[in-house]
Amino acid sequence: MAKEMRKTRIGQVVRHNNDTTATVEMVWRQRHRVYKKQVRRVAKFYVHDANNDCSVGDTVKIEETRPISKNKHWRLIEVVTRKQIAEIQPNEIN
Repeated sequence: MAKEMRKTRIGQVVRHNNDTTATVEMVWRQRHRVYKKQVRRVAKFYVHDANNDCSVGDTVKIEETRPISKNKHWRLIEVVTRKQIAEIQPNEIN
């Protein structure tokens, strides 16, 4: 597949349990053609993360590639934003 023809997507990592494999979820809203109500659409992709760069909650950019395994046809390009972790200070115990 030519490089310029590869599809790219931006989504959020919802699972990263396996080594070098992450599950990325892409969510968009679409108007229902009969009822005219906003409907939430979800697509999940298995992504090859060779260096284990991403973690759950990160927003990542992925690119279509050759089949890597039975269900894996996407690879991680970059981590767009990391998940924000709140720093909580422990209370002093008297």
